[in-house]
Amino acid sequence: MELVLFGFGGAVLIFFLSAGITSILEKENRAASISFISGIILSVPFLLPLLKDVTYPDWLYFGMSSFAGCCLAIFLIPFRGRIQYTYHRPRHRFDERDTMFSRQKLVPGSKRFEEYYKRRPRNKSLDNKFQRRPGWLMPGTKYYDPILFASVRSIFDEVETLHPRVDGEPDLSRVETDPSAFTDTVLRMARKLGAHSSGITELAGYHVYSVGGRGDRYGKEFPVEHKFAIALTVEMDYHMMRTAPAAPTVVESARQYLRAGKMAVELAEYIRSCGYQARAHIDANYQVVCPLVARDAGLGEIGRMGLLMTPVLGPRVRIAVVTTDLPLVPSSARPDPVLIDFCRKCEKCAIVCPGRSLPFGMEKEIDGVMRWKIDAESCYTYWCQAGTDCGRCIIVCPFAHPDNWFHRLIRFGIRNSYIFRRLAVPLDDLFYGRKPKPRNPE
Repeated sequence: MELVLFGFGGAVLIFFLSAGITSILEKENRAASISFISGIILSVPFLLPLLKDVTYPDWLYFGMSSFAGCCLAIFLIPFRGRIQYTYHRPRHRFDERDTMFSRQKLVPGSKRFEEYYKRRPRNKSLDNKFQRRPGWLMPGTKYYDPILFASVRSIFDEVETLHPRVDGEPDLSRVETDPSAFTDTVLRMARKLGAHSSGITELAGYHVYSVGGRGDRYGKEFPVEHKFAIALTVEMDYHMMRTAPAAPTVVESARQYLRAGKMAVELAEYIRSCGYQARAHIDANYQVVCPLVARDAGLGEIGRMGLLMTPVLGPRVRIAVVTTDLPLVPSSARPDPVLIDFCRKCEKCAIVCPGRSLPFGMEKEIDGVMRWKIDAESCYTYWCQAGTDCGRCIIVCPFAHPDNWFHRLIRFGIRNSYIFRRLAVPLDDLFYGRKPKPRNPE
């Protein structure tokens, strides 16, 4: 019995020491300190009998053994619990003119300005709030940094150079092969280009904006032209995002929009060279709602913050999409109730949101769909006050931690055990803080 307890105590000590070292590498000093302290406190009672020639009474041996066994059982025995969740699909298409990215481009006194607020009078008073702020990337904002903001503008200028390449005519000579071969090639190509994850879905009406809202696409109706959509994600750097909402986070956001855009454009050009229609959907030139496409392609779920929640990186990703008539095999997308159940219990993103833009509580029925709805106006108003695209909700998500052995183990526990899933949020609060402070830019 003593050897069993000693083995368990040694395993506990090694686990927490390893977790502490991993946290140091992540530059998470609080988590490292708690890991080291926890390792010592939790392992000493099990190691003491062999280290100090101490003899425990039989009842204490039994109790400690039972405790160790219960801990392992909670983590290892599959028990996901009953999760009330239905995979809802939107009933209506979205008008891109209603997005904040379209509304912030409206020029007071212009024809578009007058037409939009005549059609959406309620939005006028809401939009007045962000219009009175200095503006995104503008001087006078809280996190204004002339050097980094200039870098962001140059990155988005480069994204714009990709816009003429998002669409084009396919080659006249068409490559003929079976859909599974094209599917393997497209997904393998996405990985080689650097995508963190990729998937395919049949293009549905609600994936496509009903009307365009930006640039020369403003007011144009978008038909559902293609049959398939390829979604891909790219990872945003953990350490850059930990500075959110300071200037480095918008630099990283811009970099990954550019990276995802280049991948999507290259993939679309490859498909057109095979003789099939293809259009890349990248920053400021979307015809589709990327998170919905990515969800249906099996890359994650739409969480509390209205963003795609991936099972490995949480919301710490950017998305691009390619739509095409290339014959493909859709990915086996299945609903992920565990992610939604975790979002219901966490609420960490809503707690830290500087704009108080994220909802608390359960999903609500909106336009026939059970979902969370963010306050887009207050969110964008904060952007115009901060000067950045914030990102606090993204980086405090417990699923957004780096993809290493320690966090993979935690994610396994969350998926495997209902009890551990309930413990995961308070444990994340203990190790990283309920309201983690932004990291200082380096």
